[in-house]
Amino acid sequence: ELLGRGDTIGVFQLESTPMRALIRAMAPNSFDDVSALIALYRPGPMSVNMHYDYADRKNRRKPVEYFHPDAEAVLGDTYGLMIYQESVMRVSQKFAGYSMAEADNLRKACSKKIREMMEQERGKFEEGCETTGYGRALGKELFDVIEKFADYAFNKSHSYGYGLITYQTAYLKANYPVEYLSCLLTSVKSNLDKAGIYLADARASDIRVLVPDVNRSETDFAPDRVEQSAILFGLSAVRNVGEGLVQQLLDERAVNGPYESFYDFVERVPEQVLNKRLVESLIKGGGFDSLGHPRKGLLAVFEQIIDTTVTKRRERDQGVMSLFDDLGDGAPPVMDQRIAIPDVEFDKSLRLKFEKEMLGLYVSDHPLFGVEGVLRRRSDCSIGDLAEREDGGFVTVGGLITGLSRKYTKKGDPMAVFVLEDLQDSVEVTVFPRMMLEHGHKLADDAVVIIRARLDRRDDTPKLMAQEVSVVDVAELAANPPLRLHIPASALNEPRLDRLKAILSEFPGESPVFLDLGEGRVLRLNDQFNVNRDKAIGEIRVAFGHDAIAS
Repeated sequence: ELLGRGDTIGVFQLESTPMRALIRAMAPNSFDDVSALIALYRPGPMSVNMHYDYADRKNRRKPVEYFHPDAEAVLGDTYGLMIYQESVMRVSQKFAGYSMAEADNLRKACSKKIREMMEQERGKFEEGCETTGYGRALGKELFDVIEKFADYAFNKSHSYGYGLITYQTAYLKANYPVEYLSCLLTSVKSNLDKAGIYLADARASDIRVLVPDVNRSETDFAPDRVEQSAILFGLSAVRNVGEGLVQQLLDERAVNGPYESFYDFVERVPEQVLNKRLVESLIKGGGFDSLGHPRKGLLAVFEQIIDTTVTKRRERDQGVMSLFDDLGDGAPPVMDQRIAIPDVEFDKSLRLKFEKEMLGLYVSDHPLFGVEGVLRRRSDCSIGDLAEREDGGFVTVGGLITGLSRKYTKKGDPMAVFVLEDLQDSVEVTVFPRMMLEHGHKLADDAVVIIRARLDRRDDTPKLMAQEVSVVDVAELAANPPLRLHIPASALNEPRLDRLKAILSEFPGESPVFLDLGEGRVLRLNDQFNVNRDKAIGEIRVAFGHDAIAS
C-alpha cells in the first residue's frame, strides 16, 4: 500500500519526486517490480521512455509487445523489455544460440561499453540467429536494440541487492513509521534541506514533530513516550548545543527527575551546561516551553537568573550563607530572591523566526498553516506535481520563500535564486534580470507568494524560471474569520441548498464556511465556497433567517 501510494520519502532509492511519480504509475506489487524500478530509473532507460513503458504494460494501459513470439519465454517477466544485462544474456542464448560463457562475454561488452568488442559480437550474433533459424534480418534488428542497451545496461543482481534494502526501509516506514522517521531525522540533523523534507513527510503522515523539551527529549530525535504518533526534537540537533553538554543535562534528569521550572534547571545542572549561548538557543527553540515559561519573558531575564544562581551556588560551595538562604531548619527562606519571569510572549512570526534560527526548521507551527486553501485556489498545481508537468510549460505555484540569494550577472544586472517551499515539497526558483526589474522588490525570506514560472525538467530535479511574482497578504487573510452557518438538515431541501450555493458563489472571498446541520453534525464546505463574509451574511439572513448565522 505504501509503495502504491508513492509514499516513499525516506525509502532507499525511491525518494525523488520523479521516482515517486513513476511508482504511482507502476503500482508495484512484487519484489520484481521494486528491482525493476531501480534498474529503470536511470538516464538511459528514461531517455527512451522504457520506465513508463514498463509501468503501462504492467498495468495493461499498453499491450505487451514482443519482437518475436518466442521472446515471451525469456522476456515475459519484464513485459517484453530488456531492462537487465541478464535479459540480453537470455535473448542471445535463445535466438543466437550462445553458450552461457558467450552470453556472459556479451554482457561484459554491454556493461563495460566496449565498442570494439560489441562490433565483433555483431557478426557473431547475426550468424547465430541465422543458424538457429530466426534469420539474419531479425539478428540485425535485435542487435541494434542490444547495442543501444549497452548505454544503460544494469546488472540484475545489483538491482536486486539495492531492491532488498529498498524493501526493508519501505517495510520499516510502513510498520514502524514513528521510530523510522525518528531515525531518519537523526541521520540528517546537520542537513536542514533533508530534515525539512522528512519533517513535512511526518506531518503528511499525521505524525507530530515536537519542539525540543528539556524534560522529555533525548540526545537525538526519538518517539515521544507521552504523546502517541509524535517525535521529540533531539536536543543535540539544536544550534549551539553540543552532545557532551546534552548528556550532562540528561544524566541529572535521570538521577533526580524532571526539572520543575527554569529556576530548578539552573540550580541543578552542571555549571558547564549554563553556557548562555546554549541556554538562549534552547529558549528560542522551545526547550523550556513545557515548564510553563513564555519564550519572550524567559529570554529577557535568563542571563540574570543564571548569574544570580551561579553566584549563590559558588558561595554555598564555599560555605558562605546568605541572609536570604534557607536556614536548614525546614523554615522557608527569609526572602525569595528569585527574579520574576515576565508573562509576555513573542507574536507568531517572531517566535517562528527564532525557532527556525535555532532548529533550522519550523516545528511548532508554520507560516503556511491557515493559508493552504488560498495557495491551492490561486495555483494550478502543487510543487510536488511539477515532476509530472510538461518540460518548458508554464505553471502557477504558491509557497514560502526561503534561502533568498540576490546575485549579479557578469554584466552587473541583478538576479535572484531562492527556494519556494510548501508544506510537503520545495523547488529552486531563479529570477532573471528582466523579471527582477519588475518583481525584485517583492522578494524576501519568509514571504508567502504565488509565482507564475516556466518549468525546467531537463534534470531529474524540476526548477522554475519566474515570470511573475505576487505576494499573499497573510495579515489580511487572518482578518477573514470563518463563516459559521446553523441550518438544520431537515430545512435543507434541494431548492434551498441550491439557493445557498448561489449566495456563496455570488460573494467569493477567503473566509471558509462551516455548516452546522444539527445533532452534532458540522461540515466544512469545499474551498470553492469560501466567501466574502461581510457581503454574504445579509443575503443568507434574508434567505434562511437571522438565526442561520451562528454567533
